[in-house]
Amino acid sequence: MEIWSDVVCPWCYLGKRRFERALAGFEHRDQVEVTFRSFELDPRAPREPQPKAALIAAKYGISEAEFAANEERLTQLAAAEGLEYHLDGGVIGNTFDAHRVLHLARERGLQDAVAERFFRAYFTERRSVFDEDSLVELAAESGLDADEVRRVLADGAYADEVRADIDQARALGANGVPFFVFDRRYGVSGAQSTETFAAALDKAYQDADPLPK
Repeated sequence: MEIWSDVVCPWCYLGKRRFERALAGFEHRDQVEVTFRSFELDPRAPREPQPKAALIAAKYGISEAEFAANEERLTQLAAAEGLEYHLDGGVIGNTFDAHRVLHLARERGLQDAVAERFFRAYFTERRSVFDEDSLVELAAESGLDADEVRRVLADGAYADEVRADIDQARALGANGVPFFVFDRRYGVSGAQSTETFAAALDKAYQDADPLPK
């Protein structure tokens, strides 16, 4: 089970929570291994964080008022899933380094914890997920070794892995996130309902290759 997402994608956090609800009710959940894959909503996003509203409104050709209305709708949808979003007045920046840390977290068996921490930091606590100090602190709060995270950020580790994930997403036809792939057989695009994810889990399990006797 693979999930392509970006840590500054509000629909990704929402989709993650809905999928988790479906997985919790799945009879064979202990057999499901979840891997988070990298995706950059905007690879050209500035390294230095910028005010979010103006940049994203311009990107999608809408007014800042329309953008604010969309953010309010998202806040309400998130609240229905038990998530607390504070989206007004935020900043946006480049997420490539955050994805590199998530690859380290995967190798250390802490990827879900770090992904959840990044999402909560950005959407609930209005904290940065762009600069080195913030990434180190958040990753350490999730169980990673702070010195190792700082070394990874300094030496460029996992850059190839991040790019490989993005290439895989394109090869699978994903132009946006969240994008959920079940057993490399079925794809679900977007923050669909818990029921949709539950049906996909059932379908993937039923169609899985049987274990050899």
